[in-house]
Amino acid sequence: MSKNTIVRGTVLLTSATFISRFIGMIYTMPFESLVGASGGMLYGLAYGPYTIFISLSTVGIPLAVSKFVAKYNSLGDYRTSYRMYKLALKLMIVTGIVTFFILFAGANVIARIYIPANSQGITIEDVAMVIRMVSFALIIIPPMSITRGFFQGYQSMGPTAISQVVEQIARIGFLLVSVFVIIHLFSGSITTAVGFATFSAFIGAIASALILLWYWKKRKSYIEGYMSQQKTRQSTMSKKALFSELFSYAGPFVFVGLAIPLYQQIDAITFARTLTDLGYQQIIIDHTFSNINLYGHKLIMIPITLATGMSLATLPTLTKSFIDRNKPLLFQQINQSLQIVMLLVLPAVIGMSLLSREIWGFFYGVNDYIQLNGDLLGWYAPVALFFALFTVTSSILQGINQQRFAIYSLFIGLVLKSVLNVPLLRLLGPEGAVMATWIASLATVLSNLWRVKTAIGFSLKPLIKRSLLMLIFSLFMSFAVLLTNYLVQFVLDYTDGRWVSALILAITVSVGAFVYLWFCYHSTLLERVLGSRIRVLDRLFRR
Repeated sequence: MSKNTIVRGTVLLTSATFISRFIGMIYTMPFESLVGASGGMLYGLAYGPYTIFISLSTVGIPLAVSKFVAKYNSLGDYRTSYRMYKLALKLMIVTGIVTFFILFAGANVIARIYIPANSQGITIEDVAMVIRMVSFALIIIPPMSITRGFFQGYQSMGPTAISQVVEQIARIGFLLVSVFVIIHLFSGSITTAVGFATFSAFIGAIASALILLWYWKKRKSYIEGYMSQQKTRQSTMSKKALFSELFSYAGPFVFVGLAIPLYQQIDAITFARTLTDLGYQQIIIDHTFSNINLYGHKLIMIPITLATGMSLATLPTLTKSFIDRNKPLLFQQINQSLQIVMLLVLPAVIGMSLLSREIWGFFYGVNDYIQLNGDLLGWYAPVALFFALFTVTSSILQGINQQRFAIYSLFIGLVLKSVLNVPLLRLLGPEGAVMATWIASLATVLSNLWRVKTAIGFSLKPLIKRSLLMLIFSLFMSFAVLLTNYLVQFVLDYTDGRWVSALILAITVSVGAFVYLWFCYHSTLLERVLGSRIRVLDRLFRR
């Protein structure tokens, strides 16, 4: 395997996922102007249970199939991996239909959990309706996801990458058009508009499935070629044994995929109730909840995307190195995975915290609540680093056959979040929910790293050493950003409007990125982490 296999896979999936997430972030600008904070809160309440049901309907099988296929392909048993795919596909069709009916029928019950009796504005009927609208996507997504996992097991990231982008374009296109038409052409309600916005998940899933079908027809002959030329004896495992092995991989994937949605569900249940009891105005509750559950969350998902692509690209290669008992290569891949996340996500979240008001002003405009929302985003931004590291460390645990521990670490995080959320909300207000997420997600990362270290004798010293260097460079970057922002404020004020905020961001982000890259490049940190020189930076810095 080439030294840079993990980087090439990461670049492809990360680029596609970044584009997908970027589109998913950009659409919130017109969406927020159309439906406001209350519409954002309603949208977030519907997407929470939907995301959980997606994880339950797939029961972690898509990524487990990726690991299963990678394992048996490395053993030369292509027929067994294909057999597993066909069995898993049938299972996903059934679970998708079943979970659709459960979510659709139980929408009213779920809505009653979220909406307190003394709530003003959003009603139980509103939440139930949008939950029913989003539930249709459950019919398509599970079988679609299993096909992505099969391709990834062959270390073919193209089908997943392209289908992700197409899915997002179709979803967002339908969402914005339908919301605009309902509100401005038919004078419909915000609830109806948000209902169609959530239904767009079904439209996007259909578009993605069509792309995967095209890829399947194109590559089926190659897959059949591998099976026809197979020299290794095919496994004679029964269906029960196959599913037993698959579910041993799949279980932890369910919980890893549920991490962020479960944290958000704890907020959905406790946030409004606690702040209402404390006497907060409904408009403040709507703004702050929609911030951490939708609008602000979409912004921090951009750094998290870097880890998502890393996680998907890492698993097949880690699994192969672990099965081959190639410890030097395995340690190199683990180090590279973690260090790339730190290299890219650490400065991103620090910059987002420092420029949170300007970022909010650019994306969602300047209004009476910009300081409230901007400051809350500044507190929320570092969560992206912890979520990113949790995603990658959980993927590493699965790659080294320690997947069960990912469940334990997530359980630790959920217990901490559940125990701390209400007390910190009462103590700190809306920021208390963010701090509870900080503590819980950091605990899961530290426990995962400890398990990787003890399970295979992996040394954390290279990671700690280079992370400290990245932190130092990020501090230099922070100083440059703060100084530039201070000087710019003499002529530009972010409260003057969206495009003034954009100009401030263009100047400060450019300066900060240049300073960080300059230090990383001239210290040779970049090429040591990425595995090769960056030609564009060679020309830029004239090294």
